[in-house]
Amino acid sequence: MEECIRKLLHGFHNFQETYFSGNSELFAQLHHGQHPRVLVIACSDSRVDPALLTSCDPGDIFVIRNVANLVPPYEPGTGHFHGVSAALEYAVRVLKVEHIIILGHSDCGGVRTLLDPGMDFSGSEFLKTWLSLLEPVRKKVETYLPDAPHSTRCRACEEMSLVQGLKNLLTFPWVREAVESRQLFLHGWYFHLTRGVLYSYNRSTREFQVLTGHDQDYNHSWEVAK
Repeated sequence: MEECIRKLLHGFHNFQETYFSGNSELFAQLHHGQHPRVLVIACSDSRVDPALLTSCDPGDIFVIRNVANLVPPYEPGTGHFHGVSAALEYAVRVLKVEHIIILGHSDCGGVRTLLDPGMDFSGSEFLKTWLSLLEPVRKKVETYLPDAPHSTRCRACEEMSLVQGLKNLLTFPWVREAVESRQLFLHGWYFHLTRGVLYSYNRSTREFQVLTGHDQDYNHSWEVAK
């Protein structure tokens, strides 16, 4: 058996010991249904597991993961499959979550792929179309930060994709209705992989501010957010 599979099975053994031997009451309750209060829309990146980052127990959060933690706009009747929109609808209209967090992160491969001028999408079946959701953000970053280092433009794009995602959430009528009635609250969080710091987007000031951790050099607003 390969070492990577052996590691997964060992991890499942630890899961059994923790949640079934030592905490069987939790899954006895979860057997009757889930009642998460928070939906997290996160990246598929293996380094950014929302449950691990927040030390959540099973049943605490409902999670949607996709390349670059994107939120498509409300477009019923178009195309054939709407995986993110379907999961969003289930979380908001069935589970009645009270918070939606879009969780982005630094060094996002999807964003870097989009900003790489040498990237050839000719062989892509799905990725190019999916990342096209970021095209308005990419254009803003290239307009406002044309001479900035590549790393700076990537970070701006990563953060502004969160802002765009929050705007796209409000195109769903049942999300907007819940937000306006203060039954649902939206959050944009950004995790810095190397610093281990979590930032939150403040819609009033249009700034990304340190939410938890220590970072002395970052608390500002990108012009592209305006």
